[in-house]
Amino acid sequence: MVQKYQSPVRVYKYPFELVMAAYEKRFPTCPEIPVFLGSEILHESRSDDGAIHIIERSCKLNVDAPRLLKKIAGVEYVFFIQKNTVNWKERTLRIEAHNETFANRVVVLETCSYSVHPENEEWTCFEQSASLDIKSFFGFESTVEKIAMKQYTSNIKRGKEVIEHYLKELISQGITFIPRWTPPPACRQKDERTPAVGHDANDEPLESGAHGMTKEPSGSSCPAAEAVSPDADKLDADYIERYLGQLTPMQESCLIRLRQWLQETHKGKIPKDEHILRFLRARDFNIDKAREMLCQSLSWRKQYQVDYILQSWRPPALLDEYYTGGWHYQDKDGRPLYILRLGQMDTKGLVKALGEESLLRHVLSINEEGQKRCEENTNIFGRPITSWTCLVDLEGLNMRHLWRPGVKALLRIIEVVEDNYPETLGRLLIVRAPRVFPVLWTLVSPFINENTRQKFLIYSGNNYQGPGGLIDYVDKDVIPDFLGGDCMCTVPEGGLVPKSLYQTEEESENSDHIRLWTETIYHSASVLKGAPHEIVVEILEGESVITWDFDILKGDVVFSLFHSKRAPETSHKEAALPSTATGDNTQLIDKTWVLGVDYSRVESPLVCREGESIQGSHVTRWPGFYILQWKMHGPLPCSGTSLPRVDDVLASLQVSSHKCKLIYYYEVLASKDFRGSMSSLESCNSGFSQLSGATTSSSQSQSSSHLSR
Repeated sequence: MVQKYQSPVRVYKYPFELVMAAYEKRFPTCPEIPVFLGSEILHESRSDDGAIHIIERSCKLNVDAPRLLKKIAGVEYVFFIQKNTVNWKERTLRIEAHNETFANRVVVLETCSYSVHPENEEWTCFEQSASLDIKSFFGFESTVEKIAMKQYTSNIKRGKEVIEHYLKELISQGITFIPRWTPPPACRQKDERTPAVGHDANDEPLESGAHGMTKEPSGSSCPAAEAVSPDADKLDADYIERYLGQLTPMQESCLIRLRQWLQETHKGKIPKDEHILRFLRARDFNIDKAREMLCQSLSWRKQYQVDYILQSWRPPALLDEYYTGGWHYQDKDGRPLYILRLGQMDTKGLVKALGEESLLRHVLSINEEGQKRCEENTNIFGRPITSWTCLVDLEGLNMRHLWRPGVKALLRIIEVVEDNYPETLGRLLIVRAPRVFPVLWTLVSPFINENTRQKFLIYSGNNYQGPGGLIDYVDKDVIPDFLGGDCMCTVPEGGLVPKSLYQTEEESENSDHIRLWTETIYHSASVLKGAPHEIVVEILEGESVITWDFDILKGDVVFSLFHSKRAPETSHKEAALPSTATGDNTQLIDKTWVLGVDYSRVESPLVCREGESIQGSHVTRWPGFYILQWKMHGPLPCSGTSLPRVDDVLASLQVSSHKCKLIYYYEVLASKDFRGSMSSLESCNSGFSQLSGATTSSSQSQSSSHLSR
């Protein structure tokens, strides 16, 4: 397995030329980096005008590995080849390094770059990426991988400290300014005689204004040394520390790589950085597991319109009176504090009066509000606050709270919250736990993540009072009055819900069938091997616009759009479907139809990978029936003289089942009503997550259509 590392952008608040002078002090030896024993120049060259300077070195490193491993390998030191390319005109340095020792067994590649900050030409940005691929190493592959990653990450932070050390040394020597490169007189005269084509005298020498990144709510950004696309944006190390907290180099790398993947597959908007980080923490920074969990959550939010809950959800008056929970200042760490008087809550009465769905909606609105408060407290206290504290008072808890439908509703709520709001609970303080509590805990605890359970602190009786109790986590002037504090708490006291407010059996049965957000505009579908999912749109007049928005939840599919003058016969094809496909899989194109005769393709096939979010549109040219088709993606059939591509073979081997899943939405608009912004789908009701920070969207234009991922 190839291990990869990608750094955030680290900023030195010094000019590029001064940083380069500090960097050169690392050679030929650097006592500040003990593993670096020395270097030797193999090749050196300069351009005629002196703007480009290339140095290739052999670097000797002392790897901190067990003596036995060194003996088996037969080496005491390892050697790397490092190529440095300085462009004084563009003010960039590109560093490329690879291992020379054991090059046939281990492949180590590293690329670093120094460049001018896009918003302040007196600052310098640094980026670093690397990969490690251990093919074979005498049966010690796993050991070597751990040693290499440990040593590499330990030297990452040290590298910045070394540059800062030499910068301070230069300043102490009185060197605070190094003039920028200027072309030699001969070159200058030549440039004046032959100006660059299309160059205006008033143009800025740097193009950072055109291709650099702008600051956005999710963080500041800096460019890489090499050319970047206009929609690229990167995380600043200072921003990470200020808004996300202290992360190890590998944790930073996981965040950046997952964020980059989301930018590539979810053009338009991606979740905010703190939201991505929560899912990484929930999966111990395993990128594949975090990506799967996050994509499922984003699709869930999109399908059930969770982003709009704070605007659309208005709790019934019954909840305002009998739901014994509410926000109450913050704890000593600045986390928002939520108080829940569970022992005073009539859970049986609330379920019977409102139904399970209303309680779930209310709990989700609390979680959404909690995330909003965390962002506010981060700005207020000047440090990252990404979770909240919950104080649960169990006085009054009894067997009534163990009513089976109530426990069932509680377990479902826990499951939804665990899947979609991971790492949002910073601490759970349970006070006045009665004797019946162990019974409830036995029922509930298996459904709570281990990381979450470790945040529970349980106090029985009056143990919460005094040292080691609430006072250690909540300021004295914030402890509510009903727990012996001086602060008046506005959380409702609850009580028994009158039976006259209970739903009738008929109402209760109907509410059991209510899905969360029944007004969701998205449909779910399955795509089977040999059984694509198809929907038909009838267009009565030309120049209409068909728009679509879909997410691939599982597997890879191919999306196509066809036109036919004949109406598909749906009843015949539905009857022919296998039983596993009924309900969310429909086939419309008859097997007897001939492409180019009975129907024609109006959009080129688009391969959509698992986790991708696709938005697009098509301007119709003719009336008739337009068929949107999703079919399972597989390797293209090979001709007799060609072999299958390796990528296609690997992709087919990785398919774990013969079923793909997606959610989709489509809409038909008159051309005069179409706003033309398919990256945001302004013309229809679908939308992206409001947990997102804006990123630049890219669209591909295909004849009369627009597609964006």
